[in-house]
Amino acid sequence: MCCMADALPKIAVFIDAGNLWEVHKKLGKFLNLEGLPAFLATKFSGEIYNVFYYVAYPGDGTRDQWKIDSQHRFFTFPKKGLGFTVVKKQLKTIYIRNKEGELIFDQDSGEPQSKEKGNLDVELTIDALEYSDFYDIGIFITGDSDFLPLITHLRNIKDSKRAYVFSTEGCISHELKTGADGYFDLAKYPEIHGEPLVRRDE
Repeated sequence: MCCMADALPKIAVFIDAGNLWEVHKKLGKFLNLEGLPAFLATKFSGEIYNVFYYVAYPGDGTRDQWKIDSQHRFFTFPKKGLGFTVVKKQLKTIYIRNKEGELIFDQDSGEPQSKEKGNLDVELTIDALEYSDFYDIGIFITGDSDFLPLITHLRNIKDSKRAYVFSTEGCISHELKTGADGYFDLAKYPEIHGEPLVRRDE
């Protein structure tokens, strides 16, 4: 165990912002990131080691500029306002192809059909493993089943290390829900709910 027997357990929090956004939409409100560390420290009778926040962002020219600027201002808050470690990656455009490998074009615009992808699973996994000697409890705010091997490994490398998952129904896979030391539904904790989610009209 990384901490002395009489010391509080250290807690590392790993936030998958993509999945958290789906939670926001499901709940109709934001999670109160400012109150999250204290809530988790109390709930698990420990001390926060670090909060890692993983997020993909749109590249210049892919959105209205006000949307891009507002997102970058939001990313500044967890890092400078809350002291989180923010790991971000620019969204990539993936063009959709048919079985023959040919581009599929939109019938109305004539442009190639595409989707955006910004996966930070590898970055989160590397950090969770690299810093594993510095925390006793790993909190994963995600519902992505791809993290099950990571959580299983963390639980196996040291008998004392625990891993818990926070998400909500409709945003979490069955595998992840049952594969950690515990699953907690964010819908059941109004004390860390924030402002209502308001959609801006296009």
